[in-house]
Amino acid sequence: MAKIKKGDLVQVITGKKQDKGGDRGKQGKVLEVLAEQNRVIVEGVNYVTKHNRVGQSQRGTKTGGIETMEAPIHISNVQVVDPSTKKPTRVGHRVEEQTKDGVKRTVRVRYAKKSGKDL
Repeated sequence: MAKIKKGDLVQVITGKKQDKGGDRGKQGKVLEVLAEQNRVIVEGVNYVTKHNRVGQSQRGTKTGGIETMEAPIHISNVQVVDPSTKKPTRVGHRVEEQTKDGVKRTVRVRYAKKSGKDL
């Protein structure tokens, strides 16, 4: 079971500090998880400039130019944020029994461990 999923709130834990133009400490929502490459795309983090060639669409409008977009960041450089404390935390799994339509079944559930100085 993956520790980071699409839609999770994560914080960048490595890299340059924000006052030096980096992304460390920024929080954002995971837009996409690239499991094969162990990378994630985080909203508002790791912006890159992409130059697209000018072309024409079928309707005759011009496309292309310079656009900024989020680039993938390695999954080890981000950490899930605890929703209650808004601090980065570790993720654990526990086995729970759920009943759905009278049928009992065992499922693994993610939960945020204690974070920061709460230990």
